[in-house]
Amino acid sequence: MDTRPTTEANPIARSAIRKVAVRLVPFVALMFFINYLDRTAIGFAAPNGMNTDLALSAAQFGFASGVFFIGYIILEVPSNLALHRFGARRWLARIMVSWGIVALLFTWVQNFEQLVALRFLLGVAEAGFFPV
Repeated sequence: MDTRPTTEANPIARSAIRKVAVRLVPFVALMFFINYLDRTAIGFAAPNGMNTDLALSAAQFGFASGVFFIGYIILEVPSNLALHRFGARRWLARIMVSWGIVALLFTWVQNFEQLVALRFLLGVAEAGFFPV
């Protein structure tokens, strides 16, 4: 019985693993980093004038921060089912494009209701990217 790992015995598999590590892993790591920045951006915006500009109370800010997870949790499972149906390449591209569009819309937020709506839509757009 051969106890060596199969990648050592198969140079094609070793080459494929190397290509994935070099080409795909940095891109996915960048996506996760941008996702993290996007999720935490509201925490940096609040003390830097967002709460004042939108006349938000602490309770309103907390609600706007948390409503993201309502949209995310509602569509987490359906999004992962769609990922299996349409394939990771297409579905992750859809997530990135819709997430980018919603993030762009934050530029025009002028009141609490718009902020809540966009935070919810951001959760919907990012659903399926990775588990909460």
